[in-house]
Amino acid sequence: MQMHHGMFHWNELMTRDVDGAKGFYAETLGWSFDAFPMENGTYWVAVSDGKPVGGIMDLEGIAPPETPPHWFSYIQVDDIDARVAKVATAGGQVLREPFDVPQVGRIAIILDKSGAPVGWITPAPQEAAPA
Repeated sequence: MQMHHGMFHWNELMTRDVDGAKGFYAETLGWSFDAFPMENGTYWVAVSDGKPVGGIMDLEGIAPPETPPHWFSYIQVDDIDARVAKVATAGGQVLREPFDVPQVGRIAIILDKSGAPVGWITPAPQEAAPA
């Protein structure tokens, strides 16, 4: 797997109307969706031309009620722990310390110096496809 440090890696829609969002993107962009059961519900991976392009998750129970639906982005970094260690001295804030998501990677949620939230991810190594 090729490392793309500093590039946007993943986007997910956080909404309270998952079915409505899935319907909207299926109708307008032709996306299909694969379900991945999680502890707090189902995570939906949006698929376009057979490739994963983003995710959809329910805000219910993971964010305050006043949180509006929004797209959330993740930037790929080479070493999540080393990069997160630099956040506070650069004027940002760590909202969620690095944590592991099996088969996905190691993720942290931060606020940059301007106060904008963003996720950082060091993806899990992926097995090469058989030749």
